Amino acid sequence: MTEGFKNRVLIVLGLLVLVFCFGTLSFYGSAMRQKAAWRSEMSKRLELEERMSKFSQEKSMLEERSKAKAKELEEEQAAAEKLKKDLAQEQLVNQSIKEELQKVNKLKDTLENDLKEALSGKKPKK
Repeated sequence: MTEGFKNRVLIVLGLLVLVFCFGTLSFYGSAMRQKAAWRSEMSKRLELEERMSKFSQEKSMLEERSKAKAKELEEEQAAAEKLKKDLAQEQLVNQSIKEELQKVNKLKDTLENDLKEALSGKKPKK
């Protein structure tokens, strides 16, 4: 082999080595960027999962509070209805007592008049 041919082969091999080195470095840089992007995405996903978990816990806690408040409201409404019924009964009792008192007052007035008439010597009116 001649010197010229050896030089050409060495130049071609040198160029090939440079191309492969450049390709390797380019591939390595690309792989590093992809790895950084993957880590960033995984970090964001983890953060979002944690926030979602937190929101789920808050949601369940608020639902429990809501159910408790709804139950409290139902109990309060039932108590209010019972109080309304009791009040209506008391009003009926008061009305009947007033009527009885009026009857008693009429009888008292009648008896007083009869007593006055009896004391004054007149015959009572019937």
